[in-house]
Parts: sequence; C-alpha cells; structure tokens
Amino acid sequence: MTSAKPDYQGGGIVNLMSSIIGGRGGQPDSPPLDLLPIHDLAHATNIVLLVIDGLGADWLARRGSDTLLGQSVRGAITSVFPSTTAAAIPTYLTGDAPLQHGLTGWFTYLRELGCVMTVLPGVPRYGGVPYRRAGIDARALFGNTSVFERIRTRGIAVSPAFIAHSDFNLAHTGGAEILTFETLEQMFRQCLRVIRPAPRWGRARPSPAPSFLYLYWPKLDSIGHAMGMESDAAQAHLIELDQALGDFLVAAKGTDTLMLVCADHGQLDTQASDVIDLAEHPDLAECLLLPLCGEPRAAYCYVRPDAVRRFESYCREELAGLIDLIPSRQLVEEGYFGQGRMHSRFMDRVGDYCLLPTGNHIIQERLPNEQPHRQVGVHGGLSEAELMVPLCVLET
Repeated sequence: MTSAKPDYQGGGIVNLMSSIIGGRGGQPDSPPLDLLPIHDLAHATNIVLLVIDGLGADWLARRGSDTLLGQSVRGAITSVFPSTTAAAIPTYLTGDAPLQHGLTGWFTYLRELGCVMTVLPGVPRYGGVPYRRAGIDARALFGNTSVFERIRTRGIAVSPAFIAHSDFNLAHTGGAEILTFETLEQMFRQCLRVIRPAPRWGRARPSPAPSFLYLYWPKLDSIGHAMGMESDAAQAHLIELDQALGDFLVAAKGTDTLMLVCADHGQLDTQASDVIDLAEHPDLAECLLLPLCGEPRAAYCYVRPDAVRRFESYCREELAGLIDLIPSRQLVEEGYFGQGRMHSRFMDRVGDYCLLPTGNHIIQERLPNEQPHRQVGVHGGLSEAELMVPLCVLET
C-alpha cells in the first residue's frame, strides 16, 4: 500500500480547524496546525476560510507558482481519508476527522436507513427524495456538532445557492448565519458585507465584532472532473480565482481580516484505460452483498460471508498490480480515518475491505439507473496529488 497517510496530529485540515476553533475562543479536540498556531489567529477581527474544491498543493505549485495564491502558500497539509468532498467538507464544518463525524465517501451505506445513500445530495443511490422529504431529520441522523456551535464569535457560512439550504448543509452548519451566492464575485461581495458593514442612515459604521466566515467554491473541482486538471480550462479558472481574490483583498483593506485559503482535496487525471469496471469482473461482483461504496479511488466492499476467500483470491490474482486490498478494520486501526473516539456507526460505513486502485486507476460499478459517465480528474485516494492541499495565508 502507498505510504502516504493523512496527518491528524498537527499537519492536516483537522488541525487547521482546531487552530480556527481555538482562535475564535472555542475548545478544539485535536492539536492545532503546526503551520498556524492558535495565537496567530486570535488577534484578527475577521478570519475568513475559503475552501476551493479540488485545489491540490502540487497542482498549484506547478500551475500557479506566480499567482497570488501560489506566492501566499505557507505550506502543504493533508486532507483526510478518503480524500474527497463527502469526507473532507464535514471535517471543515465540524472540526472532526471522518472517524468521528462518520462520513466516509460519496456513496455511503447507512444501515439505519437500510440503503446506500449519496450522502451530500441526501438521496438513495437508486434515486428518490432527499432526507427531509422522506421524513428524516438529517441533523439527528448524522449527530454532528458544527464548528459554528463550537466557536465563541459570530459565524457565517457563505455557500453556493444550490447547496446552502440542503439538508446536509443545514445539518452541519448549525449556529451559522447562511449567505448564498451564484457567482465568484457574489461570493466575495457577501463576505465584504460582513467584514465591512455599510453605515446606517447617516450613522457611523457599526464597530466590527470578531467573526469567522467559511466560504466554499466548487467550480475548479467540476472543471477537473469534466476536462482534467491539466486542461486549459482549469488553468484559466485558476487565473480567474486569483484575480477575484486579489480584488477582494483590495476591497477588504483595513478590515483586520486574516484570509486562509485551503482545499478539501486535490485531483489526478486519468485515461479511459485506467478504469476498472466491475461489469467486466462478474466473479468479483458475485462476492458482494452491496454495490461498491465509497469512492472510485477508495471503494468499500461488503463481502458475502461464504465468498470471502474467493473475493480475496480474485483481488490478489486477477487484479494484481491494479489494486491494493486492505481490510477496512486495518485502515481504522492504523489511523487513516483519524484517531480517538469512533462514530457509533463508523464500521457500518466502511465495509469489510477497501479497494485502493494503484497508479491512476479507478474502480467503479454502475447501477441500472446510472448512465455512463467518465470523469477525467479523480480523487479519494492516498496519492500526494489527491491528499496534499495548500494552506495560503493572506492579511488585509
């Protein structure tokens, strides 16, 4: 198995959130980030955290070393495992590692609901209605405490309009004021409204109170999936992001704002030949109780008890060199998902084994209701391209 591993003791996004929680007067459960001690944040009136979905550390170093973002990199830190939005964004919104918050991938088997869910949209994998419309209280279902309930200052979540009031987002932003946007410019404008409030009817501007703002930008990840991170479109969007960030910093001058930019994961580009399609391995599929869960770069397998030996033999012989087969409990014991207490439903959600494709390979399974859909840029695994994200620090 690859030697890359998430850092939960001072070098990962869990620790970044510990620094922010401590810097806003709360009590973090994990050590602070070595690159960003709590005392470096406590003095700022405003802390703004911008999470750019899909922004890998090595990609930024290669493609944007001369940008404002590239020049403000304090260092590279790790995401969580799996290195994917469905596991990392809950870490940003709770401060917990996946082991604690219990979100383990895009497709997650929720035993308490009796099905495999696409956890972010909140619908069963086969289709259906979101949590709320199905009569499910998402906040009670996940049982997580939001970062915004752990800090002692004003908290604001600036979210894309299409997800801001989703069941999942509302369940994980409890205690936050929610502002929405459609465009990059609107996102920064919403942020400015908070850190530089307008005067009211001839009165002076209100005195600023300490605040924490969480901003999430999804477009780079979408471009990477559709066209690849090495595409001209991804490069052009980086320039667009960089310009918008620069304009925001000029507009925010004098507001005593500490701007942090990070990511949930990076990406690596694949070719069609990198795809391992379970439809071409019916003997392997017959060993499984459920469809592959998790991610194409970290797939959880729920194996029929009478087929364990056949499953293991097939993976090690027919897929030799293409995947690493790791018992899920081993990944837990070795700290890949985090350390400390475990979510009560965690082992339900990682299956018996995890398939980790090697190189740039992915493994996938398509259900009857799912149309063929190839992604160029992928993530979820343990390569440095996926796991390492940049921490950029800028001050106004």
